[in-house]
Amino acid sequence: MTETQALRTAIVGLLRCAAMEDELLLVSTSDRDWPGSAERWAPVPTVAHNTEFKRQQVIRLEAVLHHQMPPGFTEIDHRCERTYRAYAEMSPSVVAEDSRRTTNDLVDALLLVPDADLSDPARHEWLRGRPLWLQTIVRGFWHPTGHVGDWYAANDMAERGIALRRDAVATAEYLHAPDPARGMAWFSLACTYAAADTTDGAVEALEHAAALNEDLRARIATEPDLETVRQDRRVAALIGPIP
Repeated sequence: MTETQALRTAIVGLLRCAAMEDELLLVSTSDRDWPGSAERWAPVPTVAHNTEFKRQQVIRLEAVLHHQMPPGFTEIDHRCERTYRAYAEMSPSVVAEDSRRTTNDLVDALLLVPDADLSDPARHEWLRGRPLWLQTIVRGFWHPTGHVGDWYAANDMAERGIALRRDAVATAEYLHAPDPARGMAWFSLACTYAAADTTDGAVEALEHAAALNEDLRARIATEPDLETVRQDRRVAALIGPIP
């Protein structure tokens, strides 16, 4: 297996892992009508939002395949009630089907993108120095598993959220995903541990995250979810000396 084949294999595995978590969230909550709002999202809008982000990445990959500039996408305001309602009005069955179809389209496009486009950010100015493979992992794996994990944490299912993030780390490690992607998985696990007041677990996960992805050190210093553990000396050592 070549290096690029191994990279594609890892990305496909991560995309499928995230898609499975989206579907499990829908199935496991389908027995009741979950109330929701822009402040506290319900399962169907959560998955619909995840799918939109994945669809945007499909559009970007297809633009690369056709040697075109992809369109710009406006940032989604998660606290906008109008935005939330647009997702909430969608049928659960339509959301589930769209999620499956979009993941398949994302995988298909990924497998067609030339190696150089996937790995060399200099080929496309709009990537702003980020490799295409990493952008695909962020939008197809880190972003959706983050929202699903946050949903569990916000609905008194902290252990399930932790289990999800542990599985994401294990999947990234098993697939030998690139260091930056594995670091993201560890960072997400740390945030979930912190929300559950499991300081030692959060610190250990952050140490892995910082070692694998140097860019995450700055994120550790600002991430609101890590506020409860940031004063721990072990965490402070990751982001700089304690004043």
